[in-house]
Amino acid sequence: MPLLVLIGPPGSGKSTVGKALAKFLAVSFIDTDSSVERTSGRKIADIFVDQGEEFFRVLEYQALTKALENEKAVVSLGGGAPIPERAQLLLQEIESPIVFLDISLSAAAPRVGFKRDRPLLLGNPRAQWQALYEVRRPIYEKLATTVVKVDSLTTDQVIQEILRGAGIEKH
Repeated sequence: MPLLVLIGPPGSGKSTVGKALAKFLAVSFIDTDSSVERTSGRKIADIFVDQGEEFFRVLEYQALTKALENEKAVVSLGGGAPIPERAQLLLQEIESPIVFLDISLSAAAPRVGFKRDRPLLLGNPRAQWQALYEVRRPIYEKLATTVVKVDSLTTDQVIQEILRGAGIEKH
């Protein structure tokens, strides 16, 4: 089981905070989106276009199960990774703290950029982000053992909130 799992919407800082937290704790960092890209040899946006979302979700679930086998790691999940029921069941079985990085649309917008390759945010990206978040938020909240509202916090402040909320001390 990992030391900690980060969940939340695009732009909440899961990758940035996860890398910094792993470095601070001197453990490895696993990002499931990066794992999917590395194992498939393709960008996520290309997988969506060529094989579709369902195929991507299979790869994502495989990355999730593998990531949860790693001990002493900080794991960052893609925004949609914890949404399928089988992923929720898997996450509910682990004893690791699950931290929901909560963020508002206004704070996420400049971080996400809405112009990059985000296949689920095509069309009107702000409206798409908000619609996805409204569906996903209750699931994030249900899974989380700790919630950190990241809107106005620096990465270091988010890390301190995570450590405090998850009861983790630096080894």
